[in-house]
Amino acid sequence: MSPAERDESSAAMGGLERAAAILAAFDATHRELTLAALVARSGLPRSTTHRTADKMLRLGWLDKPHDRYRIGNRLFEISGLSPIRHELREAVLPFLQDLYNATRTTVQLGVLSGTQVLVVEKISGHRPMPMLSQVGGMIPAHCSGLGRAILAYSDAATVDAVVEAGLERRTPRTIATATALRRELAAIPDRGWAVDREEGNIGVSCVAAPIFGPLGGVVAALSVTGPSALVRADRAGPAVRMAAAAASRAYTSR
Repeated sequence: MSPAERDESSAAMGGLERAAAILAAFDATHRELTLAALVARSGLPRSTTHRTADKMLRLGWLDKPHDRYRIGNRLFEISGLSPIRHELREAVLPFLQDLYNATRTTVQLGVLSGTQVLVVEKISGHRPMPMLSQVGGMIPAHCSGLGRAILAYSDAATVDAVVEAGLERRTPRTIATATALRRELAAIPDRGWAVDREEGNIGVSCVAAPIFGPLGGVVAALSVTGPSALVRADRAGPAVRMAAAAASRAYTSR
């Protein structure tokens, strides 16, 4: 995009849209950005980026300890008020902790966001797994245990949207056809848990189960994820299913 085109595009955007473009420039691999990088990733003119970022600094939406911008603490404070964190996470966290104590393997909580899964909470203990998404990160729904546990109890339109978005083959083991995915989803309710067999990362397997809300619909999923030699569905499945059922009762009672 040429500078003139950027200026024209920026003029058509409101202040909130410009702030949103700047916030969208940050992700798990771009946590701190110079002004030049912020301009490149936001697509806004340099002067607009600088002016908007300065306003966001004053509001606490951004922080700039040295020469790089990063997300400000005020947004973290506000995020704690969202239902996902304030209600769902608080209700489920004790059961995530119980599950971690029982398995000593990474446990995660996720919700469906569009065609991907947003990681809401994660407990790794002293055995971190850097290949996994951090809290606030997104993972594909079609090849993750969390995603499949949710999709298995979702309506057809939700599953169709995931299929239409494309079933990326992340590893040689990834289920990447609509027929195979639907067959896998159909098998989940009978056993009560979903399985990811090295489909997102080679050497890593996941077992997940759904969490249901007050109206009976699926709202999230929790999982155990770790080295394939340690995470076996026949052993982890019942524990994950029980933790998810207890979490569903706790969340519903709120």
